[in-house]
Amino acid sequence: MAESFSEFPSQLGPILDPLASAGSDRTRTADSPPVDGELSRPIRLEAASGADKYVISAEEQEQALRQLEEELDDATTSVERLNAALKEKDERKAHVLNELNRLREKIRDAGADSVVEKLMLLLRSVKALERQEFALKSNFDAKHAELEAEICELEAKASNDYDDKSLHDGLDHSIGTASENLHLAKKELAARLRAVLSLKRQLDDVPTPSELTQYKCRLAELNTNIGEKDRQTRKFYSTYNALLEIKELMLKEISLLNSINSQFQDAIASTAGQMKLIDSMEGILKGIKQKLEKMQVGLQADQKICDTLRERYVAAVADQRHSFTMSKALQLLFQILVYTVVHRLSESPGATCKE
Repeated sequence: MAESFSEFPSQLGPILDPLASAGSDRTRTADSPPVDGELSRPIRLEAASGADKYVISAEEQEQALRQLEEELDDATTSVERLNAALKEKDERKAHVLNELNRLREKIRDAGADSVVEKLMLLLRSVKALERQEFALKSNFDAKHAELEAEICELEAKASNDYDDKSLHDGLDHSIGTASENLHLAKKELAARLRAVLSLKRQLDDVPTPSELTQYKCRLAELNTNIGEKDRQTRKFYSTYNALLEIKELMLKEISLLNSINSQFQDAIASTAGQMKLIDSMEGILKGIKQKLEKMQVGLQADQKICDTLRERYVAAVADQRHSFTMSKALQLLFQILVYTVVHRLSESPGATCKE
């Protein structure tokens, strides 16, 4: 508050200077009347030369003091108002800063920094485009005004029977300038069109959402076809391997039968030959049993896979039947609801009109 009082010395100076001079120049005697008596009569101030006289009455002093008090109150209220406005602005600034910090934290937590940066770049580009648009509009308005002024000048010259030669020269000069400007504008337009075409090519290279959807569907179809071809290839390879094993077994069987047929008579002729034949037949039988066991193990594994696939197929069929029954039930329920709503609306037409 002391600072607010110190701001008004220039306003109080013209009023306080006469009072200060009156108090300093005036001398009181010992038997002078009291101060109240002095305030009741006018105070006369005489200068050293005696030429100028200032008379200030008590009423004028009171009026001046009242005026000073009013000005002081006005200044105090204005200072308080300014302090309150400044405090409110500080609070708003702090609130805005808190909101900005909160938004930054939310953006940081959401991981959308790149999106916000792109948005800020787009806003800057929009502002730059707006400035360019404003500059182009102002340039267009200036050129339009200049051309209108030239047209008015030419009309005035033509109406005032101006010199034909100078008029033709001016027209030729204007036409030449306009042609040059048109040529420059065409060049600039061609450059901009080339830039636009390059941007269009770049945009055409970027696939649209519909094209992306088509690519996705096509890739899904290709994936399905590749999976089907892979299954067929695996099936063909397994069939080929099985047939190859059968061929090898049949060749072994044929070679065994041929060897038995060629050596059977010689082996039967002696006891040692018979024993060797029996041992060889037992070895062949053991090999066949081992091969049979391996085939049975493979058959059991294939059977387990087949059982698993059958169970999955049964579960899928059951799910399909359940979904079909549920869809039928939902359709029936929907039809019942529609019938109920239509029946109620047909029964109460007045209520529907009020609604």
